[in-house]
Amino acid sequence: MKQLIPFTNGRYETPAHRASAIARLMPTASFYSEYVQIVFRSSSQAKHSHYGNEGWASSSREVMQALEDVGVRFEITGLNNLAEFDGPCVFIGNHMSTLETMVLPCIIEPIKDTTFVVKQSLIDYPVFRYIMRSRNPIVVGRSNPREDLKAVLDGGSEILSSGRSIVIFPQTTRAPEFDPKEFNTIGIKLAKKAGVPAVPVALKTDAWGNGKRLKDFGKIDPSKKVYFSFGAPMTIKNRGTEEHNAIIEFIETKLKDWNKL
Repeated sequence: MKQLIPFTNGRYETPAHRASAIARLMPTASFYSEYVQIVFRSSSQAKHSHYGNEGWASSSREVMQALEDVGVRFEITGLNNLAEFDGPCVFIGNHMSTLETMVLPCIIEPIKDTTFVVKQSLIDYPVFRYIMRSRNPIVVGRSNPREDLKAVLDGGSEILSSGRSIVIFPQTTRAPEFDPKEFNTIGIKLAKKAGVPAVPVALKTDAWGNGKRLKDFGKIDPSKKVYFSFGAPMTIKNRGTEEHNAIIEFIETKLKDWNKL
């Protein structure tokens, strides 16, 4: 699959441009008017089995472009780390907003075929469910940790053995602030069991806020820059404690640096 984002040495920054007058005045309304069209079109394609990996990555890029069109700026670094190894991996990152779920496919999919670990509600979500089901994700209920662990380890190992990578957010829920105490080791356990590298992913995506009534439809704030950074792949040794702590440190360091800007 061809690259959808013009990376240079594993890096991308939104080119300088000025959003339209309407987008500057009403960025949230302008973005969602475009976003809803993308989701409905993609859902229809997925419902009729016409939504493969390329369609998923392309619609993800459309969402990213719609955000850029209203003035949201992106900075993505570390994609060159994915060229250091062949085969699948487990991407382990913090979870801040809906944005990463929508945009990560166009960043990762052209490099490594990927799916997500998602909660049951996304599979049942109106319209969006057809898109998510077409990706054959690992589904967790978030009500029984033991069952969720089994689903991730068993289902994830099978997916990884087929050559497909997995994105996992080891937090109980998305949050604007990163709390290491809420960041569990399920991704580390999966990478160790499957014998694949773990790749840390730090992200700052609060430009897409969490809504009060509908969590997925919050305010779009172009004054907040979006950051993604991919760390070097890690081989899990022993119980994985060292690697887990290294991923937490990677995320905390990146967030601290970004918050200073």
